[in-house]
Amino acid sequence: MDGQDTLDAGAPPVVLFDFDGVLTHADTYELFVRERYARSPGRKLLALLALPWLLLMWPLTRRLRRALVHIALLGLDESGYRAAVEAFAAQLVRRPGHFCRDGVRALRRHQAAGERVIVVTGCEHTLVESLLAQLGLREVELVASRLKPGPLGLRLAHHNIGAGKLKALAAHGVPAWRRAYGDSLHDLPMLEAAAEPVLVNGTPKLCKRIEQALGRPVERVAWY
Repeated sequence: MDGQDTLDAGAPPVVLFDFDGVLTHADTYELFVRERYARSPGRKLLALLALPWLLLMWPLTRRLRRALVHIALLGLDESGYRAAVEAFAAQLVRRPGHFCRDGVRALRRHQAAGERVIVVTGCEHTLVESLLAQLGLREVELVASRLKPGPLGLRLAHHNIGAGKLKALAAHGVPAWRRAYGDSLHDLPMLEAAAEPVLVNGTPKLCKRIEQALGRPVERVAWY
């Protein structure tokens, strides 16, 4: 799919932004999970008791991280989770160096140009929504990972990465886009479908791999 071939005539151009690595300089949800463990010795103890089981999943990094997230969310219902996320977001937005100033400025420029801006991320929806609101970006559309209630607390319902972003965008009513900003191979499906793929802060090796996969040049930007 090529975004420039399938955009609706007369509709504003669609521009996609990844979140972590594009609008931020760190893994935002990892910081939230670390904060949950730092504030709860009980969670640390539970993770320690589960260590033998966690070590069995060590080669399966994604499953290991999911297990650690589930322990971090134990006992939280949706209202408790939102309160915890909003308190964390209020602190994080004041932390120097977390947000990529150049990325946020670029997003605002696209908004000012009348384009339809959507943040498409593997980070969790409520957390990103709260952070965007703290930055004064409430009008930005968001397609992100989602949680669901479980018997012991919230659990991951949809991890919005890789090709999953394309399915989530289609469900959001966005079949095509003109421009997409990404920073890793996880963003390759989103970049491939863009008329104007942009790689943010990519190393020469990553740039080469992305361009080989796309079969065409990619625009490169260095944002700080």
